[in-house]
Amino acid sequence: MGGRPGPRSHPIHSRSPLRARAADLAYRGVCVALLGIALLGAIAATSATASQLIDRNAKNIQLATNQNGEALITYTADGKLNHVLAWGALNAIAPTRSRPQVKLKLDYSGGYGKYRRDWKTFGNVCQTYDGPTLAWPVAACRSTDGSYWALQSWQRDLPDVGLAPSPAQAAWELRLSHWTGAIPVLNIETDWAYRRYDHLFGTLTYNEAPQYGFRSTASGQPLDSYGRNIYLDTFDSAYGAGWKRENSFLTHTNTGAFCYGFFAHQNGSERPAGNGTKYRATVEGPGVTPDAMWQGLPAGIYDKDSDAQANDRIRALGDLQCKPN
Repeated sequence: MGGRPGPRSHPIHSRSPLRARAADLAYRGVCVALLGIALLGAIAATSATASQLIDRNAKNIQLATNQNGEALITYTADGKLNHVLAWGALNAIAPTRSRPQVKLKLDYSGGYGKYRRDWKTFGNVCQTYDGPTLAWPVAACRSTDGSYWALQSWQRDLPDVGLAPSPAQAAWELRLSHWTGAIPVLNIETDWAYRRYDHLFGTLTYNEAPQYGFRSTASGQPLDSYGRNIYLDTFDSAYGAGWKRENSFLTHTNTGAFCYGFFAHQNGSERPAGNGTKYRATVEGPGVTPDAMWQGLPAGIYDKDSDAQANDRIRALGDLQCKPN
């Protein structure tokens, strides 16, 4: 089996000591919020398995499938034409400590590593995609066995709190998924923290079951193939015009829940609160299911009754780390 997406095939995330401390602290009864200032240095790589990373900054992308349950991705990157054969995984299994999450096998020689013949013999049977709406779509199709394959692309490695990204951090990741039936659901609601700060809470589920990992570093890096980070962006905020990365944080073990408040960031270098005119969040799908995205508006002017109702929904999460104010 040949090749891989380069030295960052397990992407880098930069986190601060403050985020590390926040991982075990509830901020005064509202929820656990990871309030890190992004550092420019690299730390431990994640081991999470998800919609599979194929490459970065890919162009001229094509997706094909065959009768053998395989996909062929053709694209250019860094001026080079690439053919990647993928096979061997479908959907996702529920979080468990007993076995790793499912993962696709990838042959960057386009099939020569597996069959000793090149991609020209692939035999495309890709049909028109008629599945659920996808976030960040690039290409998708329905295979003859009824399963779906899709390619999505988004900027996962942007630095937190609106800092300017390096070229590596600004890369657009090309990610492959293979599934049948339902796709993951990222459910998020917005309300207020302390009656004046923008706040959001929600869950990540797949087949109506919560999605989470069992082990992570203090800075929020998953140490198993089940952990999931929510990547939160803010629009037209104090960080500047357009979309900027606010932060990323893990779904909580056992519940798949999370919560986050928009407060000022302080860690030697101060950053203002990143509240914006709208928000979006993206998460890698569990196993080899598609990545999911949510977009919505802040709660607006504080309303006591609406806040009380939101607090009831937070309690209903059953998550000890997310508590109403």
